[in-house]
Amino acid sequence: MKFAFATFAVAACATLAALPAMGQQGWPDKPVKLLLPYPPGGNVDGAARIVSEQLQAIFKQPFLVDNRPGAGGMIAGEAVAKAAPDGYTFFMGANGPILFSPTIFKRNAYDWRKDFTPVSSVSFTPLVLQVHPSTPYKTVADLLAEGKKPGNRLTMASPGAGTQNHLVSEYLQRESGAHWTTAHYKGNAPATTDLLGGQVQFNFDQISVAGPFIKEGRTRALAVTSPKRLPQLPDVPTLQEAGFKDFSTETFTGILAPHGTPPEIVAKLSEALQKILADKAVQAKFQVLGSDARGSTPEQFTQFLAKEDARWMPVIKQSNISAE
Repeated sequence: MKFAFATFAVAACATLAALPAMGQQGWPDKPVKLLLPYPPGGNVDGAARIVSEQLQAIFKQPFLVDNRPGAGGMIAGEAVAKAAPDGYTFFMGANGPILFSPTIFKRNAYDWRKDFTPVSSVSFTPLVLQVHPSTPYKTVADLLAEGKKPGNRLTMASPGAGTQNHLVSEYLQRESGAHWTTAHYKGNAPATTDLLGGQVQFNFDQISVAGPFIKEGRTRALAVTSPKRLPQLPDVPTLQEAGFKDFSTETFTGILAPHGTPPEIVAKLSEALQKILADKAVQAKFQVLGSDARGSTPEQFTQFLAKEDARWMPVIKQSNISAE
């Protein structure tokens, strides 16, 4: 009897120990949320809606896009950092909200190294320097010449402090000696609206957002931030061609989980994203937006984030970029 009881006890313990693993193997068994730091209509939103549809097809559960703009993306980021690490809440963000907003807003809402587990990159998108067509600026040199005039009234529309759009603007001012006023908005969509309306003179925007307006003649492209000219805009020079040697940058989008999310779930989602983003049909959808679909392992994405942090944090500090 003692032997039988001991055997039963061991079996019971083994069963209890296996329960969490069984739950992870069954993930997801209910809807999953992707929290976004911007309103609908921008680069991150477009990428999220492409991958959410594909993830739903793979996992047979809804992947819900939840737009929570504000505070440089920290409203969404902090919500995910504080969420239960159970695999049902993820942060899909971009350069600024993931890496820089806590520093720029001087608010210790989260630290990407400590509070998140990187899952995978999703897309990489060059930016375009574009002006309202009513302005006289036809080249980067024209714009910078105006920016060097004392008391100029140039205003640049930013989708938020610390976004890649904003950082490229700060870099250009620092390197050229030009200056302008930066108007920060809550995402690409409202910034673009004011540019199209002529309330601001120019902005840096992702080709995925700017492309259609440039083709329609509603904005005029002066330069792109890619290392080579873009096939969508073959007549538009790069910033390197405009005199900024060796400079290139892209806006990335990627997905992070709350720290402590089971590694099995992180790996499962990362593998699914890599499969999705390698699919030619999905890549074609991103190419229509002007983006390059590119997944990664959690380790690769972590290394990439560390390099971006090391590259741009000095610019933020040297330029004294602050949202206060």
